[in-house]
Amino acid sequence: MPRFAANLSMMFNEWEFLDRFRAASEAGFEAVEFLFPYDHAPEQVGLALAGAGLEQALFNLPPGDWAAGERGIAALPGREEEFRASIETALAYVHETGVKQVHMMAGLADPDDPGAQKTYRASIAQAADRFGEHGIDLLLEPINGKDMPGYFLNDFDRAAGYVRESGRPNVKLQFDMYHCELIHGDVSGKLKALYPLVGHVQIASANGRHEPDASGPDYPLLFAELDALGYGGFVGCEYRPRHGTLEGLGWFAPWRKPL
Repeated sequence: MPRFAANLSMMFNEWEFLDRFRAASEAGFEAVEFLFPYDHAPEQVGLALAGAGLEQALFNLPPGDWAAGERGIAALPGREEEFRASIETALAYVHETGVKQVHMMAGLADPDDPGAQKTYRASIAQAADRFGEHGIDLLLEPINGKDMPGYFLNDFDRAAGYVRESGRPNVKLQFDMYHCELIHGDVSGKLKALYPLVGHVQIASANGRHEPDASGPDYPLLFAELDALGYGGFVGCEYRPRHGTLEGLGWFAPWRKPL
C-alpha cells in the first residue's frame, strides 16, 4: 500500500511553514517533503519534523536565485563554486532531518548545449560522491516545459540516460507522474520501463496540478502498479489544492494513517 508525503511547499499553505509539519501529521500523513528549507535554520526544521512525528522524504538543493527566475544551477557553466557550496548547505539540513534523498535541479539551459551537458555531468558526479559519503541518494527529475520553460532536463528518457551513465548507485530518477503525463503520456508504460532507476515518486492531476483525482492520470491503477513493482518509498503529493488543503483530502482517505 502506498505511503504518502505531503509537499509542504504546495500543501498546508494555510499555516506558516514551521506549523505545516504538525498540520500534515494531524491530517494523517506519515512524511513530508518540500522544495527548499533554507529560509529557516536547520535546527528549526529538524525540531518541527521531530515534534510532528514525521519522516522527511525529500527536499531540493539550493536553486540559485529563485526569486530572479533561476531554477537550479547544476547545468550552468561558471557556477561551479556556488554549486559546490550548495551541497554543503544542503548537508546541514540532511543531518537535522535524517532525509535520505535530495533532488538536484538542473537549471535553465539548452539541453543540447555541450557546455551545459558537461557541467551537468560534473555536478552529478560531485554531488553524488559527496552525498554518498552520508548514505544519501541524489535524484534527477525531468520537468515539463509548460510549467518550467527552458528547463535543461525536460525528458524522462534523457534523464534516465544521465542516471545510467553516472555509474553511481546513489543517482536515481525522481519520477513525477504529473510531469510524465505532460511530457510523454502513458505514465504506466514509462513507470514500468524506468522503474529500476526510480528513487522517488510524486503525483498531481494533469489538469491544473491539483489533487490526484478523476481528471487523470489513473492514480488508483498507478498506485496498484507501484505495489506490484515493489515500490517501498514515499509518494510525494506535490500538488496545489483546488480550494483548501483539508477540503481536498477526500482522495487520501483510504491511505491516511490512523490517528
